Amino acid sequence: MKLMRNLLTPILALILAGCAGLGPQESVEGTGSTDEWNTHKARIGTIDGWQISGKIGIQAPQDSGSGTLFWLQRQDYFDIRLSGPLGRGATRLTGRPDAVSLEVAGQGRYEAESPEALVETQLGWQLPVSNLLWWVRGLPSPESRSRVQLDVDGRLARLQQDGWDVEYLAYSEEDGYALPSRIKLAGRDLKITLVVKDWQPRQLGR
Repeated sequence: MKLMRNLLTPILALILAGCAGLGPQESVEGTGSTDEWNTHKARIGTIDGWQISGKIGIQAPQDSGSGTLFWLQRQDYFDIRLSGPLGRGATRLTGRPDAVSLEVAGQGRYEAESPEALVETQLGWQLPVSNLLWWVRGLPSPESRSRVQLDVDGRLARLQQDGWDVEYLAYSEEDGYALPSRIKLAGRDLKITLVVKDWQPRQLGR
């Protein structure tokens, strides 16, 4: 019996240590109901395609400017076009997992395995493109820990994830979905304001 206790004690300690290290991926606070948030999150999560047009403003250490944004998403394929910001002219980022290309007017076409690496190498911005696929819908990325603050309607008011602070200043109702229409992001020496003028959400996976 004593031998059994001696064996069980370190095993239990390892199990408890492992559980303590896992923890929840999402820490929730704010005035909104967590039930409403879970319902909203599940509904918005079914959107796997969209077309967005609007305006984007970027403040970087060396530059700042504004321009127009067009974003076409078809499940894991994206086509993001920026026109005008920071005086770079037209910029187009397209691709899917493990195959991404960036076209900059007057400079050429570049390729890489991740959008983050490509944008940082060619534009000098540490932009969390993969997370933006979630954040633009008003959802935290499920790939890392997040801290979310809810508004009175159980939607994201603020999100902190991967060193970024994301504020949701306004929502619009599009085809029965409550989607962000004004977002402010700050992190990695960048400040970004995104204003969505037109949201066209789609459910393509059905």
